[in-house]
Amino acid sequence: MNDTPDPRSAAIDAAEHELARLGGQVDAMRAVLIRLLQDVVRAEGELGHPSAPDLVEANEQLVVAALLSQDNADTAAQALDDVSRLAEHDALTQLPNRALMLDRFAQAIANAKRHGSRAALLFLDLDNFKQINDTLGHAAGDQTLKRVANRLAASVRTVDTVSRHGGDEFLILLAEVSQPLDAAVIAEKLIAAVADEGRDGEAPLMASIGISVFPDDGEDAATLIGRADAAMYRAKRGGPGGFAFHGKTPAPVRTQEPLCADAAPLTASVEGFDAADHERTHAHLREANERLVLAALDAQALQAAAELAQRRQADFMAEVANELRNPMAPIRIATTMLGRLRTDEPLLPRVQAVVTSQMAQMARLMADLLDSSRVASGALKLERRVVDMVGIIDASMSAFRPTMDMRGQRLDANLPPHALPVNGDPVRLAQIVGNLLDNASKHTHDGGRIALSAAVANGDFMMMAVSDSGIGITPHTLPKVFDPFVQDTHAIGFNGVGLGIGLTVVRALVEAHGGSIVASSAGRGLGSRFVVTLPLVGHGAADGGASSPAR
Repeated sequence: MNDTPDPRSAAIDAAEHELARLGGQVDAMRAVLIRLLQDVVRAEGELGHPSAPDLVEANEQLVVAALLSQDNADTAAQALDDVSRLAEHDALTQLPNRALMLDRFAQAIANAKRHGSRAALLFLDLDNFKQINDTLGHAAGDQTLKRVANRLAASVRTVDTVSRHGGDEFLILLAEVSQPLDAAVIAEKLIAAVADEGRDGEAPLMASIGISVFPDDGEDAATLIGRADAAMYRAKRGGPGGFAFHGKTPAPVRTQEPLCADAAPLTASVEGFDAADHERTHAHLREANERLVLAALDAQALQAAAELAQRRQADFMAEVANELRNPMAPIRIATTMLGRLRTDEPLLPRVQAVVTSQMAQMARLMADLLDSSRVASGALKLERRVVDMVGIIDASMSAFRPTMDMRGQRLDANLPPHALPVNGDPVRLAQIVGNLLDNASKHTHDGGRIALSAAVANGDFMMMAVSDSGIGITPHTLPKVFDPFVQDTHAIGFNGVGLGIGLTVVRALVEAHGGSIVASSAGRGLGSRFVVTLPLVGHGAADGGASSPAR
């Protein structure tokens, strides 16, 4: 992409700066006028007559200030007009640019809809302009474009619009036509105007024109421009100096006689590749490049919007988690007090168990919410030291066995007899194991099976796998299973499934420890498997000190 600054943008910035400066001067002059008027009133009161010397001097200053203010105002107005024209016109030809053309096109379409009439668009391309640039130089080509622009503008009505579309291409908007054949008359006139320009140069000029009509060929500007462009290439295939309609009615029209005696069709070829094919290929490449640039800009804008939305979502979740902390303390205290009461009420232990269970669920949800926001903001921190993953896994399984026993789920473990030393945060490592076990239990029916295994892989890493016989993951969701708030449709509401951020936190914690995690599933109802790989101490694990930030 060309990084050369846009001269129009620089001119607009300079004009805006000049307007701001002039505005300040005008405000200063207004202040002087007010002060002088006050001096005049005060002088009249003190001297009692208007012919006093002070009053005369004040009047003179008042007149000078008024003239200066008027001059500044005129200069500012002229600068504003120049900026407005620069923003709406092509710098070379002074014709309306694409923005102004599209605006007038929208007005013409609205007017045609209101009156039930038609509008026509002519897409004009100079057939052999490249030869002028190659033989006479770009300066001569620019002068030719200026003269062609003037001839085109002089060949249409004042209500119509001629604009430079780019390079040697022009768009002519006929604001109102009674029938499509009216556009053919204008096309012949434009081709003749271009040919007349060619008689004065060393190389003859010919033009090909494609025509689209509203509403016959389209309902919007983009469609009509595209179809007129396609019709123009169809006209080129018949030879230079012709025009064609997009639709079949009226049939494509060709000029019967050459419009210029010297304007013979270009038939020269270089190794079997003629100039018309070259021009057509070049135009297609230019159009494809423009579309690629626009697509890249759109993609950047969408990415920026998505990142902003994600940041806002993370901030919102952090606020929600902080707000949820407030009621947790009294709930915890009430749960403790329920356990201390002496009563024979049989419902009391069940109530206490329900409150305790919900309290634990809220605590896990808040922890996941806070961790999710920390990951999004880059504030996640690890307190590293060398720990044994076998011990952490065993402790996590012990913590989750009561929950799985209540659901009749079977937990099978296959752990090595030796230690698996990892340089990491023991609390966060336990959170990885706990979230995976919790995810497996929640997505498995009562009476299902969950398995956890750990072993050394390739000598440098440890591999931990958590699998289940649960509801599985569909192929559509599997690539996004670690994204925040992503849940399979058949998983929503199943067995107390949470917000869909537990696996997001797991991936962030695993990657913060220098590891990786992979999910797999044969499909819906066929269970799932999550494999975590972490570096062992001395084999890729960072020997960072305490409180090293996660990246």
